[in-house]
Amino acid sequence: MTDIETLRSALRETPAEEFAAPDIGAIMTKGKRIRRRRRLATGVGGVAAAAVTVLVIAGAVALREPSQQQSPLPPAASASSPSLPPSSPAPTVATAPPPSQLAPLGDVLTLGVKGEGNREMVLYAFAIDEPTLPGIRFGLKVGYRNADGTYDGLLATNEVGVSDRSFGFHATDGGELIGNDFIPVFGYFAGPAVRITSTVRGKPVEANVVPWSEDPSVVIFWFDHAQVESSDVLTPLVAYDAKGQRLTK
Repeated sequence: MTDIETLRSALRETPAEEFAAPDIGAIMTKGKRIRRRRRLATGVGGVAAAAVTVLVIAGAVALREPSQQQSPLPPAASASSPSLPPSSPAPTVATAPPPSQLAPLGDVLTLGVKGEGNREMVLYAFAIDEPTLPGIRFGLKVGYRNADGTYDGLLATNEVGVSDRSFGFHATDGGELIGNDFIPVFGYFAGPAVRITSTVRGKPVEANVVPWSEDPSVVIFWFDHAQVESSDVLTPLVAYDAKGQRLTK
């Protein structure tokens, strides 16, 4: 008998023991448990993703920090990091910036609106002294002015790719809600600009422009919330000099 004939004969034989009927109820119950685990895993994943988002936001803009300033914003790091083995030493904790970096650098500008606790919202520069950011010596921050003269930061931004005073626009940010308060679009321009404009849905809008008290060759600007409700609606920014000539394309 050939192997094929042996296989055919075996297939024709009646099994010595009848198979039990499938337990439909048990299968459905098990299936529900598996799907429930998947939902829980999805929920945990969602929570983890939210936690990562909060950490990224906190690292990038340092949300509310009563009476403190956040460290300058470093260049973006890789999103994936290998896990430390149990024997590895605990990672070091970054130290707080020195006192010289805690105070506003130059004049504090009033944005003309009030936020949480009826506190005045302000815009100011802050000092940066970070070895990983060569050529970056300051950034901008929007925050609250407290009654005792201290400031609570809301949103900070600084240049990371080029020198902080290279010609052109830098550190443009805002146009979003943080908590219940709207942060206007703001930034600075390095160069002899006296006007900064843009358009919103085809309508011209003009920014408030103030020379930085620490270096008048740098101007700080921001747009009124009533005219610019989001950075997404702005067309590219345009800067003009005192003669009305465009400084940017």
